[in-house]
Amino acid sequence: MTLKALVIDDEQIVLDSVKKILAAEKFDVDTTLSGTDGIEKALNHTYDIVLTDIRMPGVGGLIVLRDIKRARPSMPVIIITGYGSVRSAVQAMKLGAADYIEKPFEPAKLVEAITNAVSAAKNVKPDKQKIIHREEIVKVLEMAAVDEGFRQNLIQNGADALDDFNLTGAEKLALMTGDVKWIDSEMGPLNPRHKEWLESRLGAEVW
Repeated sequence: MTLKALVIDDEQIVLDSVKKILAAEKFDVDTTLSGTDGIEKALNHTYDIVLTDIRMPGVGGLIVLRDIKRARPSMPVIIITGYGSVRSAVQAMKLGAADYIEKPFEPAKLVEAITNAVSAAKNVKPDKQKIIHREEIVKVLEMAAVDEGFRQNLIQNGADALDDFNLTGAEKLALMTGDVKWIDSEMGPLNPRHKEWLESRLGAEVW
């Protein structure tokens, strides 16, 4: 069976490299330089897997991961990372990514990672894309609104700062990416202080 992959990266050389490697293995590959376009493609076409760079101008990899998993929870997403963002890629796995691959790619490892992720996705129950732990969400939002130390911990440690809270990957990802619309729709109108902190995450550096 031919696997269909979508690759999202803001460097054309990376897209060309991945496409060449996967085409040699008879994969059907689409590519795009834009996170926004990648989300649109993933939601409007059928793919077996998506690969996305974690750091891109505009819409970065965590938002790509969030929006794809929100609409297609069972679709595996692999994070593409450079040396300087490996820690961010590892964190992305806590938030729902299937795996990460580091540039430059070894062809065999790239193909193995994709094959394993597609196989695992068939046997893993995806995170529910709804808020389950409302009290925990409120607790995080309240601490982020009033506790400078906690805010700094989030900035420095990202998702690791949420390990002590009972949250799903989807819930953590929504908090990390400032998903005001989804949290608001799930929980009702947010406290203005909580909303202000979430909105501050929209333009924040991705860990």
